[in-house]
Amino acid sequence: MQLTVKAHFNKQTKDSKKELIQFYVKGEDEKKPEISRLTREVVELEIDGVDQKLTCEFNKTSKDSKKTVLEFIVKGDTSAEQSFNFYKMAGSDVTLKIVESQMSLEDFQAEQHEGLQYSVGKDGTAAINADQLTLDDVKEEKEDALDGDPFASPVNDEDQLD
Repeated sequence: MQLTVKAHFNKQTKDSKKELIQFYVKGEDEKKPEISRLTREVVELEIDGVDQKLTCEFNKTSKDSKKTVLEFIVKGDTSAEQSFNFYKMAGSDVTLKIVESQMSLEDFQAEQHEGLQYSVGKDGTAAINADQLTLDDVKEEKEDALDGDPFASPVNDEDQLD
């Protein structure tokens, strides 16, 4: 399913847990029934004039007397270049294309929760699984890779900045 609406790119916010983008839809486009059908689905967003696409969860739709608000949670692996070109359109009126993705909501949410596995005790302390790699392990691996060579660099090509 595909939906095209004229909208105002209201805002983009990002915190340690998620990245959220919000659009305001006004006029005839806010009455399209496809909006409610795509809510809670994984979608790809496109803006006319921007080459990049963003994969997002269509988080929610809310309506008041003046506008319909569309909120999307951006998929975690979006590159900075992709998001920069997309977000420089924030604050302007855009033609937004919302295309249903082949990815399921479960796949989308599973990919967002990568990282350390831990549990929180009743006293509020976190217990990290001992089988996971630590920063000390990484440091030891780099030191072992040097193998006593005083001219070897602990920095790989992958670690160097462009």
